[in-house]
Amino acid sequence: MPPSSATASAPPTGRLFVISAPSGAGKTSLVKALLARDPNLRVSISHTTRARRPNETDGRDYHFVTLERFGELAAAGAFLESAQVFDNHYGTARAGVEAELEAGHDVILEIDWQGARQVRAARPDLHSIFILPPSRAALEARLRNRRTDSEAVIARRLRDAVSDMTHYREFDYVVVNDDFERAVEELLGILRGGGTGLPAKRAELAPLVGELLG
Repeated sequence: MPPSSATASAPPTGRLFVISAPSGAGKTSLVKALLARDPNLRVSISHTTRARRPNETDGRDYHFVTLERFGELAAAGAFLESAQVFDNHYGTARAGVEAELEAGHDVILEIDWQGARQVRAARPDLHSIFILPPSRAALEARLRNRRTDSEAVIARRLRDAVSDMTHYREFDYVVVNDDFERAVEELLGILRGGGTGLPAKRAELAPLVGELLG
């Protein structure tokens, strides 16, 4: 029996990915590179109560909202996930993600491990990736090179980064951002259905993780 016209015309459903990382691991740069190389890929723009940085644009980098507005959206069930990070609130709008998936686009959520847990509970079909820096020294250098934070903020980000990295095993895959181009290729491989050599629980990560968390 041939498929109905409604079934035949239904667009393919996209796949949902989460990419998480400690602050300074290079996640944002990696995601930008992925978007430039995969025309079917979309990234969800989060809502945040954090102050906008000079190089950021509302609606492109984040939807910048007041704490009051964020609370209203959360109460209305508008977020697929939300979390508090560094005294600020972040949330992923449910409607935008679902619309992109229904249109057949693969969607990346740039969120932390707390948000990943929430999305995983709601969407068991989620594919999750954690980015690790190549060393603790490299992580600190990247944070300092931003030249946007005070020493106190950098110190707190480093402490929180260590805490974040303890959750790497909750993810499906881990990519180490040592060589940028290689990391991009590994991420593209995962997005295309590969990644068999990059499971989060692979034994060869143990020395690096030991140094990062030690």
